Order: sequence, then C-alpha cells, then structure tokens
Amino acid sequence: MLRPGKYFFLLLIFLSIKATPQVVHSVYVEGKFNINKADVITWSGVEAGMKLYPEIIDSVKYRMASHLARMGYLHSSFDGTEIIRYDTGSVNLIIKLDQGTPTYINSINISGLDSTQKIHINTYFEYLKGEIFNKSELENDIEQALTYFENNGYPFAKIEIPSIYFHADSLSGSYYADININCKPGILSRIDRFEIIGNLKTQDYVILRELRIMKGEIYSQKIIDELPKRLNLLGYFEPVEQPEFFLNSKNEGTLRIKVKEKETNNFDGVIGFIPATNNGQSGYLTGLVNVSLRNLFGTGRAAAINWQQYDRYSQNLEIKYLEPWFLGYPFNVLGSLFQRKQDSTYVQRKIEGSIEYLATETISASFNLSTESVIPTQNNSSVFTVYNSSAVTTGLNLKIDTRNDPYAPTEGVLFQNSYSYSKKKITGPANYITPGMQTNISLQRIALDISAFYQVFSRQIIAASFHGRELRGSFFEVSDLYRLGGANTLRGYREDQFLGNRIFWTNLEYRFLLTRRTFGFLFLDTGYYLRNADAALNIEKNEGFNIGYGLGVNLETSLGVLRVSFALAKGDSFSDAKIHFGIVNEF
Repeated sequence: MLRPGKYFFLLLIFLSIKATPQVVHSVYVEGKFNINKADVITWSGVEAGMKLYPEIIDSVKYRMASHLARMGYLHSSFDGTEIIRYDTGSVNLIIKLDQGTPTYINSINISGLDSTQKIHINTYFEYLKGEIFNKSELENDIEQALTYFENNGYPFAKIEIPSIYFHADSLSGSYYADININCKPGILSRIDRFEIIGNLKTQDYVILRELRIMKGEIYSQKIIDELPKRLNLLGYFEPVEQPEFFLNSKNEGTLRIKVKEKETNNFDGVIGFIPATNNGQSGYLTGLVNVSLRNLFGTGRAAAINWQQYDRYSQNLEIKYLEPWFLGYPFNVLGSLFQRKQDSTYVQRKIEGSIEYLATETISASFNLSTESVIPTQNNSSVFTVYNSSAVTTGLNLKIDTRNDPYAPTEGVLFQNSYSYSKKKITGPANYITPGMQTNISLQRIALDISAFYQVFSRQIIAASFHGRELRGSFFEVSDLYRLGGANTLRGYREDQFLGNRIFWTNLEYRFLLTRRTFGFLFLDTGYYLRNADAALNIEKNEGFNIGYGLGVNLETSLGVLRVSFALAKGDSFSDAKIHFGIVNEF
C-alpha cells in the first residue's frame, strides 16, 4: 500500500516531464516540388534542436509561402504538414509541399518616359515577358534602370509599380501577371556649380582639375563615385567622403565636396658624428635627411631634397621639383639633380627632366631626357676605378594606377613599365684607354614594377609586388649597375648591398588595418641579382638569391606616414636583425 507522500512524489515527476518543452529532432520535406530540399528546409526557419512552440506550423507556412511567391509560385499549398512525436522529448516536422503552377509574366507596360528614354529602359524588362514572375529579378531590373537614369543626368529618378494584375487562363490552367511600371525621371540635371569645403590651404583649382569635370556637364553617378579615389591619389587629404549633389533654388546642380587636409610637408632625418680614430684624420657626419615639400602654397607643386652619408667617403644627394598641370594642361613637368660620391673611387652626377602626359585619371605616359657624367676621384694609387665618361639618355614610361589610396590601398593595381636608351662616351683616364678600345657605348635599361592589393577580409589586405631591372650593353661600369637591398627593395639586408646588371625582387605583405592609413604587417621579400663576367676587367660572374622576412608597422603621423620594419635575412639570428625606418615618400 502506497503512502500519500509517495503519490505526491510521483505526481511531481509526472508534472516535471510534462513541463519540459519538446525540441525538433529532424525536419523532412515531402510532396511535389523541383526546388532543392536543403533550400526548402532553410526557408522554413526550423532546425534540429529548436524548441517546439504552438504556432510553429503557421510560421513555417508563412515563411515558405513568402519565398515561393518571390519565385513566382503564388499558388503553393502545404496541406498535411504535421508534427510527429519522435520520442518523449523531441518531434519530427514533416513539411508536405505542393509548389503549384507558376505565374508567368504576360506583359510589362511602362509609362512616364519619352520615346528615347523608353527605348533604353525597355531593354531592361523585355526579356522578362513569358518568364516566371520572379520578384527578385524584377527588383534587379528596376535597380539597373535606376542606375541608367543616375548615369545619364537623372539622379533623383523614381520607378514605381502602381499595380500588378494577376489572372488565370481557364482553358490551360495557367496563371499570368500584367505589370504596370511608372517611371519618374525628373528634370535633366547638370553640374553647374562646385562647392568645396575644408581646403584651408589647397587652392580650389587644384581640386577641380583632378575631378576632370567641366561646368555644365551632365550628372553621372558613376563618375561621382570615382571622385574620392581621384582626390585620395593626390595625397593631400584624409580619405575623402562621397561628394553630395543637390539642386539649389534656381535648379542649378551643385556638387559639394568636403575635404580634410593632412600634413604634406615631411621631414625625416637622423644625423650622427663619427669621431676620428687615427691621428691626422678628422671626424665626419653620417646619417640621412629627407625633406619633402608637397602641395607648395596649395598649388600642387612639389620639391624634395634627399641627403645620405654612408661613411667618410660615400654620399648621395638628390634634389627634385615637380610642376603639375603645366600652363593648365594635363602635363606634369619634373626636374631632378642627383649626385653620388662613391667611396674614394668616383663622383656621379645626373641631371634629368621629364614630361608626363596625364591621359586619364589612372593612365599616364612620360618622356624622359637626362645627362650623366662620371668623374674618377684623383688618388695616388695606380689602381683603376672607373672611366671618365658622359652619357645622354632618353626614355619612355607608362603608368597605370587604379589604387584607391596612395598610402594604404585596399584595392587596385599599380603598373609601371619604362625603357631608356643611353649613348655613353668614355674620355679618360688616357692611360687606361688602349688602341682599338670601344669608347662609344650604347646601353639599354628596362624596368617593370607591378603591385596589386586585395582585401581578403575586413581590415585585412594582401599586398604583393614584383620589380625587375635589366641593363643591356657591351660594357658596364660600377656606376651603371643597379643596387639591391634595404628598406625599399630587399629588407633584412644593408642599403645597396648587392650590385647587378639584372635584378629582381618581390615583396609580399599581409596587412591588418588599425586605422584608415595605419596598419601592422608581416612580410616576405625575395631578391635576385646578377653581374655578368667581364674578362677585360678581371671580374667574375656574380649572382645570388636572397630572402628577407619580418614584421613592421605603418604609422600615420603629423609628419607623414612612418614605416618601420624589423627584418631578418635568411639564416640570421635576432641579434643580426635590421631595423628599417623612414617616412613614406610619394613624390
């Protein structure tokens, strides 16, 4: 005989079992349909493990009917959909679907357009006739039609569907839809005025000429979307926002451009003093100084000075000046002076000028002309160093730049290809010029640079680049050769550590953006150099392939974009690591 307490205990167990909510064990689909079962189950919004609730069947029918209606199946049914108990704690949901007969588009009637506009807009909808009524495809075609209006002077265009008439053919049992579309393009808009906000230093005309838009030009959304990238490539501003367009009280189209200027004058320098180590010698300065003045007086002009002292006897000095849009035409004029004092062997001076034609906002071509002289340093030894020579060089360069930002691009390509031809004449020293020696030499230089940027995930960018240099001719001197190694080529090695008449290097970086122009990165560099043998100078063939790797950071500062990298060469320990740093110069 059970006591009352035991009855009470059994009652509690029973109620607790009943109060525990059941869950869905599995979802099955049965019936007449030609849609992927996995898609149907996804539409239902029900998955294994979900708690069962009283309105679950009604919810499933509503969700699935909505999806089917968007695909043109407006007469679907779910008769027999049921819930079957799987065990005491779970159930199976059986969806019995009959997708029914689809509804076809019988006609599309477009109103509100003139004859010319109607010809263009009809092309977006004509192919829908006779097809299953698909809401997504119809919306996509409306979007394309709106894009056409936006790119052809109607930024405020509207497209409405005032009615859709559904009807059935009693003989065939088919269903049809007649769609009425009303277009309201509005008035033709032109860009009559420009309003620039935020340019405290940069002149208005500097910004306007980069837009490449004339007053009175018909509005095009495609062009407007490109404007921030065009202005970003100048490097004068923080990332530029999308311009605004509106009509004033006189119905004049006004393009409002907001910019925020950044520091364009950069100074980067490290100076050291090396005291004398021997009697009779004096100490000397070493280090580097980079001064870059971009957007001088807000006119877009630029100048730069670079000085670098490697040791007591080696020094580089370079001066550049850029005159943009010469006389208001799309031509940039660049002049430069370069001098290298190499050890105690020679002094090399080069004067160069170039004219760059800005064909489009992304494509340019330039013609270069330069003169160069190499003067051996006088010394008391009889060891040969280099010939006294002069050269005249002409060249062509092609550049394609589709990057969206010059400092921290997230997409785009930078392509540069150049060819130059030099006519070199050797004039001394006389005691090293032998009878029959070739003193008039032709040299050819080919350069190729390709950089690509791709955003793989949010804030994560892959930057890959390939660079190649080739020097061709019957005779090379040290002053003619290319230099490889250092912060701008092969990190993990000394500046200009390797010499060659042929060099290649690659840079691969995985970047993580911290702000728009500040990012950390991991990198892998490779480099190859080749110096051909020269029996006359007793020089053997020299070549090598090297690898550098490490990590670094690009920091946007008030002085400019500072790049610092911690680099290791293949086989190096941490104590052998190189630290490369400097201001990124886009001059």
